[in-house]
Amino acid sequence: QLQLVESGGGLVQPGGSLRLSCAASGFTLDYYHIGWFRQAPGKEREGVSCISSSRTGPITNSADSVKGRFTISRDNAKNTVYLQMNSLKPEDTAIYYCAASPGVIQPMCVLRGDRYTYWGQGTQVTVSS
Repeated sequence: QLQLVESGGGLVQPGGSLRLSCAASGFTLDYYHIGWFRQAPGKEREGVSCISSSRTGPITNSADSVKGRFTISRDNAKNTVYLQMNSLKPEDTAIYYCAASPGVIQPMCVLRGDRYTYWGQGTQVTVSS
């Protein structure tokens, strides 16, 4: 069974940091584009960052709202993708989801949720003083 499990969310003060993890079971993340998305209450889902499959190369893409603050990376040995989030702001509060798209379907990752096949259950991130 193909499964993605996010972890690492929590409550943090503005300016703080969190590292989210996306662990896969049942398939090898190495062959997939991986994206992080978030959804805040009353708002549409938003693409945050993505990293292309190892076949394509470690190409990453991030939303303007998080550039310079969030970093996506993968550890193929652990079959895990990370989202390092620094300088967190209250507007970063949301449920964060990771998603996987087979690397053979499109040349590189994109920040569009409809391009992803497998989704995790989400982890809550709350930025508040």
